[in-house]
Amino acid sequence: MKIVTYNVNGLRQRIAQFGSLRNLLNSFDADIICFQETKLRRQDLTADLVMADGYESFFSCTRTSDKGRTGYSGVITFCRVKSAFSSNEVALPLAAEEGFTGLMGDSQTCKANLPFSMDDLEEFSKDELLSVDSEGRCIITDHSHFVLFNIYGPRAGGDDKERIQFKQNFYKILQKRWETLLHQGRRIFVVGDLNIAPFAIDRCDAGPDFENNEFRRWFKSMLIENEGRFSDVFRAKHPNKTEAYTCWAQNTGAEVFNFGSRIDHILCAGSCLHESDDLKCHSFIRCHVMDCDILTEYKRCKPESTLSAHRWKGGRSIKLEGSDHAPVYMTLLEIPEVSLHSTPFLSARYVPMVHGIQQTLVSMLVKRRVSEQTKSCEMVNEDISMGSTYESIEPTNQTDSSTSECHFPSSQDSVCSILESKELSRGSSQEAAISKSGSGYEKSMPRKCNESKKKARNNQGSQLSLRSFFQKSTNLDNGVNNSCTDHSNNQAEPSQPDPHLRETSTAIDHSSSPKQCEVNTDACDLDLAELNDSSRKEEKSNVASLEWQRIQQMMQNSIPLCKGHKERCIARVVKKQGSNFGRRFYVCARAEGPASNPEANCGYFKWATSKSRNK
Repeated sequence: MKIVTYNVNGLRQRIAQFGSLRNLLNSFDADIICFQETKLRRQDLTADLVMADGYESFFSCTRTSDKGRTGYSGVITFCRVKSAFSSNEVALPLAAEEGFTGLMGDSQTCKANLPFSMDDLEEFSKDELLSVDSEGRCIITDHSHFVLFNIYGPRAGGDDKERIQFKQNFYKILQKRWETLLHQGRRIFVVGDLNIAPFAIDRCDAGPDFENNEFRRWFKSMLIENEGRFSDVFRAKHPNKTEAYTCWAQNTGAEVFNFGSRIDHILCAGSCLHESDDLKCHSFIRCHVMDCDILTEYKRCKPESTLSAHRWKGGRSIKLEGSDHAPVYMTLLEIPEVSLHSTPFLSARYVPMVHGIQQTLVSMLVKRRVSEQTKSCEMVNEDISMGSTYESIEPTNQTDSSTSECHFPSSQDSVCSILESKELSRGSSQEAAISKSGSGYEKSMPRKCNESKKKARNNQGSQLSLRSFFQKSTNLDNGVNNSCTDHSNNQAEPSQPDPHLRETSTAIDHSSSPKQCEVNTDACDLDLAELNDSSRKEEKSNVASLEWQRIQQMMQNSIPLCKGHKERCIARVVKKQGSNFGRRFYVCARAEGPASNPEANCGYFKWATSKSRNK
């Protein structure tokens, strides 16, 4: 049996990297896969993000928006199974719970399997308990032989008292839950990103005050002082392994020189599965853990990238692509099967938001009515656009409920047809309207259509393209008026253009339809104005581009050189709240590494000038 823990730093990005969720999961070839920092919002969950063939999943998302933490954090546990129902596989849990305080709504389905007394948490208020579980940092699954905690521990800065208190409450309550289960004789696995490097060997820059950190002291007390119940599986298998890190700072390129820390852990507590009274000769790690290691060669970035120095190029492309963590795995031996059971109700397969909510009767009837109205609109519009007789649109005062709400498409043919129907409605009778469709009415139609299209064009507020300007000029030279559809069947277009004929036809058009000539002249003037305006904008764009290049060159010349390598520095901005928030500074552009390595960052630092900021 293989268990993997991995901080994915955004599950969407990792799925996109491998093409599908199933490909991502299969890349581990593991029975239980625990992800942290999924960065998924509960309302945005879809099946392709949390469900894959051959796996059951149990997730927890952030339920609070405090300080912009929406879509922040998040954990999910995937269990590879052959059957989701009536299975005796250990990977398929018997029960599951979201959070560890026992107050989350979904925990009602597993209280019988994972009992927890609230009397142990009397020192915490209900609001404190809910706030600890509201950030989606824990999923518990009961696999009969052991209880698995998938944990994403909170971070806390040196002077952020609020988050330090939150982290203290988080691990105090978590420890209470562990102790309750251990007193019941249960075995516990704790996997995930705990955001704690317990020993100096687990951090690249462990200073003199390293041991004074209260969370490191708590971690070591769980391993050493707490009756030896918890064990760090990696250190048990590799007690003296150095530079075994699982996380590196992306913004400094620290992975290039393996300048990181080990904060992703697998812990276990409880006795082995063998029936024996001699506990000195039998321990869970000795009897059941075959191996535990860090997957440093696992593909954590895009295929075109590598895990070498080429992933970090400095400058504005300083941030690495992919997760900043490496997966950690553990393989187990001699884990017997369990009794037949089905998937717990907390599984993603039973979550309505993943599969969609069943359609209600009201919504179905509303969609049907809209569909019928749309169909009626298309039928009426088809009759009008096909040039049917004017009798098809009766000038009556009655209103049809199926067509009163229709919206005709804003095409040129529809505009002309609607104008025809309006012209018919102004007549005294239907016969008079039909008789009006003679030569006089046909002569007036091009002018009306041309004017209506000009208004429609002005209402759209969009410029005509340069191509349309030249197309219109060509059509005018050929004696064809493209501003409206020609309704006369007596006029034929010559097969070959003739200069004399072109002049004659143009003169006839001007004499017979002065309004039309005026409208076309206005359109040409408008197009010329737009052409000039486009040329001015292009000229301004070129000037702005040259100016920006000049500014960039000035900025480049003002960037200092680092003292260690005599290379141009990179600029950064202080993002931490405080007196220097937003202030710009320069640092060495090379990747962060140990001070003994001359190829690594030399530690150069300089504040940028702030004269403009003080004005």
